[in-house]
Amino acid sequence: MHDFHYKDDILFCEDVPLGKMAQAVGTPLYVYSSKTLTDHFQKLDRAFSSVEHLICYSVKSNSNLAVLSLLKNLGSGFDIVSGGELFRALKAGADPRKIVFAGVGKTADEIEFALKENILFFTVESFPELEEIDAVARRLGKTAQIAIRVNPDVDPKTHQYTSTGKAENKFGLDMEASVEAYRKALTLKGMRATALHMHIGSQIVDTEPYQEAVKKIIPLIQRLKKVGVPLETLDIGGGLGIVYKEETPSTAEAFARAVLPLIRDLGLKILIEPGRFVAGNAGVLLTKVLYLKTSPVKNFVIVDAGMNDLIRPSLYGAYHGILPVVNHRIGKVVSDVVGPICESGDFFAKDRSLPSVEPGDILAIMSAGAYGFSMASHYNSRPRVAEVMVRGNQFQVIREREKLEDLIRGEKVGEV
Repeated sequence: MHDFHYKDDILFCEDVPLGKMAQAVGTPLYVYSSKTLTDHFQKLDRAFSSVEHLICYSVKSNSNLAVLSLLKNLGSGFDIVSGGELFRALKAGADPRKIVFAGVGKTADEIEFALKENILFFTVESFPELEEIDAVARRLGKTAQIAIRVNPDVDPKTHQYTSTGKAENKFGLDMEASVEAYRKALTLKGMRATALHMHIGSQIVDTEPYQEAVKKIIPLIQRLKKVGVPLETLDIGGGLGIVYKEETPSTAEAFARAVLPLIRDLGLKILIEPGRFVAGNAGVLLTKVLYLKTSPVKNFVIVDAGMNDLIRPSLYGAYHGILPVVNHRIGKVVSDVVGPICESGDFFAKDRSLPSVEPGDILAIMSAGAYGFSMASHYNSRPRVAEVMVRGNQFQVIREREKLEDLIRGEKVGEV
C-alpha cells in the first residue's frame, strides 16, 4: 500500500528515518516516497495492459515538478485544469500529446496557450465553452481536438464536495445535451470531436458507480458513431479511492476487471485520470509538537502545522492517521491535534486516542500526498512548507521552504 513503516519503533520512508529529514529540513515538512508513486502508477498501468490506454495523472492532486517528472518517466500523461498546471507539466518535460485539459472555466488565454502547445484534447463542459474554443482555434489557424464531458447522473457515494457526476453538479452535460454538443461540434471549423469524457467524482471506493456510469455511456457512444462523430478515445476519468482509515477501496486489478468487459470491444483507446490513487498514500506531513494543553473537557496537542498546510480535515472532515515518528512512549491519551491558525476549524484530529507525546516530538500525518501541498495557502501569512522526495536510502529537497519575503513578493505599498 505504501512505503512508510516502523523499524524498531522508528518510522521510516523507504530506507530513510523520517526524524532524520525533520531534523535536517525542519517542520512542517511534506515527504514523498518515489517507490510508492511508482508502484501505484504501475499497478494501474498493468491492470489495463490488455487494451490500448493512456494514464493521465491528475496534476491537481500533487503538482510538484519532481512528482510530475517521475511519472512522466514512467510513461504518464497528464490531466490538467488550468494554464498553470499546463505550464508545470511542460516544465517537467511532459509530451503535450499526452496532456488533456478539463475544467468548467477555461479562459481564452489558457485555451490559446494549450492550442499553441498542441495538447491531446480539451474536455468541453458547456456550449459557450465549445464556441470559445472554436473561436480561439480559428483565430490561430488551429484545429482543436475536443471531448465532450458527459454527466451520467450517477451517485459516486463519496463526499458531496468531491462528487462530480450527478445531475446537480456543475460539471459536464447531460446525455441529450451531449448529443447536441457533438452535433454542433461537427459544424464548427475550428475543432474535431475525437473523444468522450466522463468523471463521476473522487475518493470512490467501490466499482459499482463506474460500472453504472459506463453502462449509461455505451449507448451514447453507439449513437454518436451513427451520426458521424469520429470518436477515437473514451476517457473514463479518475477518482479511485485510497485507504485513509478503514476503507476497503477497489484495487487497480478489481477496477479493471469491473470496467474492461464493458468497454473492451468499443474500438476506442481508453484514457484514465488517477490522482489520489497514485499520490495519496505516497506522502506524509511531518509536524512538531509545540505544546500540550488541557482544559476541563479536552486535551490538546498543539503542533506547528496548520490548516493552511493541510486543509482536508477542516474542509471535508477528512480522517488522516497520525503516527509518532519515534514510537517509544507508553500509554495513550484522547486528544485533539490542532495547529496555530486562528480558526476553530484548524485541526488534524478530534477526540483521537493517540500515543502520549511531549513537546518536541515529531508526528507524521499520513496519506497526505494528494491534495495536501497542492491545496496549501498563505493564510495567517504563513510561508508554505518544504517538500522532500525519498529514493531508497537518499532524500532530496524538491521544494525549498518559503521565506517571509516570499509572502509579499509582487506586493507594493499603495500611494493612492
